[in-house]
Amino acid sequence: MTRTLAEWLTYQERTHPRDIELGLDRVRGVWHAMGAPRPAPVVITVGGTNGKGSTVALLEGMLRAAGYRTGCYTSPHLLRYNERIRIDGVDADDDALVASFERIEAARGSIPQTYFEFGTLAAIDLMSRAALDVAILEVGLGGRLDAVNIVDADVAVVTTVDLDHQDWLGGDRDSIGREKAGIARAGRPVVVGEASPPKGLLEALSAIGAAIVRAGIDFVAEDAAPGWRWTHRDGTSLELPSPALDAPVQRANAAAAIAALHALGGRVTVPVAATAHALTTVRVGGRLQRIADRPRTLVDVGHNPQAARALADWLDARNDGGRVLAVYGALADKDVAGVIAALGDRIDHWFLAGLDADTPRGLPAEALATALAGVLPAAAFDRHASVGEAWAAARSAAADDDTVLLFGSFFVAGAALSASA
Repeated sequence: MTRTLAEWLTYQERTHPRDIELGLDRVRGVWHAMGAPRPAPVVITVGGTNGKGSTVALLEGMLRAAGYRTGCYTSPHLLRYNERIRIDGVDADDDALVASFERIEAARGSIPQTYFEFGTLAAIDLMSRAALDVAILEVGLGGRLDAVNIVDADVAVVTTVDLDHQDWLGGDRDSIGREKAGIARAGRPVVVGEASPPKGLLEALSAIGAAIVRAGIDFVAEDAAPGWRWTHRDGTSLELPSPALDAPVQRANAAAAIAALHALGGRVTVPVAATAHALTTVRVGGRLQRIADRPRTLVDVGHNPQAARALADWLDARNDGGRVLAVYGALADKDVAGVIAALGDRIDHWFLAGLDADTPRGLPAEALATALAGVLPAAAFDRHASVGEAWAAARSAAADDDTVLLFGSFFVAGAALSASA
């Protein structure tokens, strides 16, 4: 009997005892049983703590504007599983995913696969059948032992390195950087997207023998009215418009994407007009995504201190003068105190949303309240059992010139986008 996509996903959640089990032996074994297909002649792998999804989308936009046929693999999804795999800008449909899962199941025999491993193999399988020019693969967690790393990238990007998933990757930036360096390959370029990367990342990349391309050294992004200028030490200079993606950090993501394409040399040619077109048109769901105007309501998936600092920078740059009301929910493995500290008194009122009913990993609102009181004892807040209840309370309290910011998890963003659809 043929399973539906929903039935396949339920099966995948149950067929392996753990949601996360890092390591390449299992997924590589099944991949080889399927013939070890390469997703495209050119492969770009994007890892990092934050900025991966935006960088993937910018790469996709630039390449498609230049006439290339692309495939993208990202995770997690916001509304539908199909979002994880895009072929030439279109989400994979149910039938294609089901057919791919059937091929994976036939190939795997007794080799167990996690939910994420099934999805990674499906992405590679579907891309390999789609006559693509370039595949862009987002790393799910870490890099060295992430399933995506079975494919050798022609160029790798490490957007940023900060504290997240410490139980899996290590307790400091150096350790995490070493894990993320694992997506690089000897003799091939790797773009380091932040100007002050951890020493552990650079040491690991050097040990691999990768050709390191560093922000602030090999390429620079700087203000140049009316937009900005990207320059490379080889003399290449591009005058570009500001990204449509909001938040100051998006220029760094765009600069890293351009550096990755530049590093490919003659294998791809992206005219400046195509780059400019992508910058002014690419938007990504859940990245300061505006879903209402009065009050201004934005959704962001930011869930760690580095992402919260980027939100703080965006809040500091706004000029509307209204209050900021935050609907915040988080998972148990996140640094809630660090997120709260990064935003500080920029939030006028916290509407704390429990996620414990959505996922076993979700924190109840009471735990968020305890963390908030420990960091900001004078903060104004109230507790709610769900994102929907917290958002309703925020809407009721907001004036037209206020900003309502829903953030902290893909679960928060997904709930908000589902309700606003």
